[in-house]
Amino acid sequence: MADVWEKVLLSAVVLVVALILRAVLVHVIRRSVKALASKPKDRNDDLGAKARSILARAGGLGDERQRQRVTTLGSLLRSVVDVVLIVVVVLTVLATFGVPMAPLLASAGVGGVALGFGAQSLVKDYLSGIFMLAEDQFGVGDLIQVGELRGTVQEVTLRVTKLRDPSGTVWYVRNGEVLTLGNVSQGFSTALVEVPVAIDEDPDRVQDVLRGAVGTMGEEPEWSEVLLENPTVLGVESMSEGTMVLRILLKTGPDKQWGPMREARARAQRALAAEGIRGPILPGARPAAP
Repeated sequence: MADVWEKVLLSAVVLVVALILRAVLVHVIRRSVKALASKPKDRNDDLGAKARSILARAGGLGDERQRQRVTTLGSLLRSVVDVVLIVVVVLTVLATFGVPMAPLLASAGVGGVALGFGAQSLVKDYLSGIFMLAEDQFGVGDLIQVGELRGTVQEVTLRVTKLRDPSGTVWYVRNGEVLTLGNVSQGFSTALVEVPVAIDEDPDRVQDVLRGAVGTMGEEPEWSEVLLENPTVLGVESMSEGTMVLRILLKTGPDKQWGPMREARARAQRALAAEGIRGPILPGARPAAP
């Protein structure tokens, strides 16, 4: 009888130690999560002050996303701690009462191997989801491209990611199948506007006209919160048959390039027309006489 009570007391001590250890580990996890959630994350150190300011305002939602991400990771870590401690306590108590562990562990090992073979794709999905969250590869609201699929992230779980493409179709992508991923919403976006003119126009004159048309867009109130800097006229990109193509580079906030691109095209067209600069020479047509 005394031996039984000794085993019960030892089991109680094991349980108390496990509870204390859990409390300590949960406290450490909670503090780590709180520190990560409040830590500013700046991927734009190489940009100018104006660009960082615009991206900081655009990234307000990203701070909330970071808090959600680390909270999810904290919950996952607490669950792992609970499972490990429960398994250790159960095995220790069973060993204390003399239950033979070898057959139990052997059966668990065989079952684990069988389950591993049967659910290896599921395990792959969950592990990929954990790394995606830990590395902050994307979050809800981000525009991403996975292979040939491009859409906005609607929901992220440890197993699947839900995307909505521009047509409105919802796609469910298993995290384990994501091999290559592009995130349009992180950092900034760039766009190239191509301006075709007649091949016999003076390229220096055309560039001066384009700079006058779009060179100060980034300082205008309508575009100052979108453009990270003034557009840059890169110069002549290509020449073929009767066409000379010049390029304008725009740098904007994430996925904000479409409006400035349309405006830059319109301004370039109006400025070139006002200066009498002709468009591309169609095949078979002759350049106008000087």
